[in-house]
Amino acid sequence: MLQTKDRVISFPHMGDYWIPFKSLMEVLDCRIIIPPPITKKTLELGIKHSPEFVCIPFKYNIGNYIESLEKGANFLVQAGGGCRFGYYAEVQKTILDDLGYDYEFYQIAENLNVLKIFKDFKIINPKLSKYQITMALLRTFKKLKVLDELDGIIRKRIGFEKRDGELEKIKKIFLIKLDKAKTFKEISNAKKETLNEIYAVELEKPKHLLRVGVVGELYVLMEPFSNFFIEKTLGKMGIEVHRHVTVSSILNESFFHNRYTNKFKKYAEPYLKYHIGAHGTESVGRANKMVKEGFDGVIHLKPFGCMPEINAMSAMYKIAKTNKFPIVFFSFDSQTSETGLKTRLEAFYDMILMKKNV
Repeated sequence: MLQTKDRVISFPHMGDYWIPFKSLMEVLDCRIIIPPPITKKTLELGIKHSPEFVCIPFKYNIGNYIESLEKGANFLVQAGGGCRFGYYAEVQKTILDDLGYDYEFYQIAENLNVLKIFKDFKIINPKLSKYQITMALLRTFKKLKVLDELDGIIRKRIGFEKRDGELEKIKKIFLIKLDKAKTFKEISNAKKETLNEIYAVELEKPKHLLRVGVVGELYVLMEPFSNFFIEKTLGKMGIEVHRHVTVSSILNESFFHNRYTNKFKKYAEPYLKYHIGAHGTESVGRANKMVKEGFDGVIHLKPFGCMPEINAMSAMYKIAKTNKFPIVFFSFDSQTSETGLKTRLEAFYDMILMKKNV
């Protein structure tokens, strides 16, 4: 086992979430290697070393791990999950072991058991106190909440800027501030300053606003490279984009599992009677809720072969048919064409626009 001072930690990249994840790892007092942003090289590495029919997030993760190990990482972190994602760690470790890498692997408990996190962090760095770990967790949750809150606001506004690119510039500066923030006060100040800047950006919203919800599997929702930056594309079409699946919402769901499961089962009635696993129930529930809230359409994203979301699709087809409500489904694997996606997205836009004008 490596000594604390010798550990070089890394973890999979997923959107801008590397910032709060890095914040959590900092308490371990080890060197941290930020995982490189996802590129075609990442995917190519993942495809080369992964089972052919495994879902695409697995391949991105493997590619990310190899990139980090090549940069000098020797301690990798992986989260658990409510579907096959929960078994990623064992298979990924086997693959990386077969490739000859010398490293240690740590999997965060699927149910985010805080006591287990305390125990494991103490194993990694015995000098840590419970107070230090608790403060690191709270600081990480705070960064996650602020990041998701501001992202949600920008997502709804970015398609209506009078001067294109202003919100993206504001967000880049905010991410730097959030990364540097070490105290709760600094995080709150970064949020307050950024909100003032966001609300100062002049918007030009149409009289008949198009609102679209994005639902589906968590990774392809939250890693923009994996879905060809679909939310940005929708925004540039002049659509107000809503997405509720975030790391903050996943943490809330993990801590209050029964409450959240029952809530989304209720939203999904009468199209579902039982929880169908992972975020499949939420996808159906959110889609049905958006129909009732007067949204103009829903976009469903999933990796090819994702069973919970495949189960959700039949219920969502019924929602679309019963309510004459536009829902478009996108499935992602290593062969998915960006051109094909944008063509279908343009057809979806034309459809909801025509429906809006009726």
